[in-house]
Amino acid sequence: MISDHLIITGINILMAWSVYLVLLTGSLSFAQGAFMAVGCYAAGYLTTVLGMPLLPATLIGAIVSAVFAVVLGYPALRLKGIYLILATLGITFCVRVLLENLEFLGGIGGFGGMLGADLPAVAIAVGCVAVLLVLITISPLQRIFDAVREDERVAASLGINVTGIRILGFALGAAVAAVAGSLYGHYMSFVRPESFDVLLSIYVVLYVVLGGVNNMLGPVVGAVVMTLLPEYIRELADWRPTVFGLAVLIMLLFKPNGLLSFRAVTERYRRPTKSATSGSLEQQSTPGTAP
Repeated sequence: MISDHLIITGINILMAWSVYLVLLTGSLSFAQGAFMAVGCYAAGYLTTVLGMPLLPATLIGAIVSAVFAVVLGYPALRLKGIYLILATLGITFCVRVLLENLEFLGGIGGFGGMLGADLPAVAIAVGCVAVLLVLITISPLQRIFDAVREDERVAASLGINVTGIRILGFALGAAVAAVAGSLYGHYMSFVRPESFDVLLSIYVVLYVVLGGVNNMLGPVVGAVVMTLLPEYIRELADWRPTVFGLAVLIMLLFKPNGLLSFRAVTERYRRPTKSATSGSLEQQSTPGTAP
């Protein structure tokens, strides 16, 4: 029972990180459920029909989902605000309808026979994605993401390809969501297209909003709390949408930046402290002080 909860929590952490990667570039996607479905069905077809092992099937599913995101993201990410949200919602609905009409993937009846995902596999996937996010945080790519998110006009004036960076974040998020989808399908062994509807995408975005969007640990906290809380308090299981709504309302009122609102530790400690800055200014302003 505990291992089951940990597996679902790990998958939700991956999904929350997939939204976080998109948010790094200043975009908001409600299409993560669709990319999760693409990864799940692609990897499931490779393992059950073609007999491929889980690891390469998952990697191929992630690549397929990333390519799918690039194709759809090029026109969609030129939109902003509510129009981008509607476009990503449309992607989720279209993918669900498409899966319902693909008979070789089970159609509306669902697709089954997937096996092989366990707690160590989920833990390894979470660890690999965590390493990827840490590498992004300490690399120049993080500053490029920040520039595009904060002011795309200034970023474009510095020679940054704003659309290309947003597509990169969109594709990375889709690949992580596909990994989560592959692990979910091979853990549940049977899925249906409605398993990846728009409500799933909304929940995943709420994980990130509740935990905090300013650092990679925020989505982890949001996913863990909102996954395990209804499981261990059974009375809340049937009231999950209500609990999510109340949690979002309370967070917007008291902690609008999420439970963990600080920036990355590496960036925080690179800044000089106030006392050090004032001390250096006093030294410069004192006559006869050695430089």
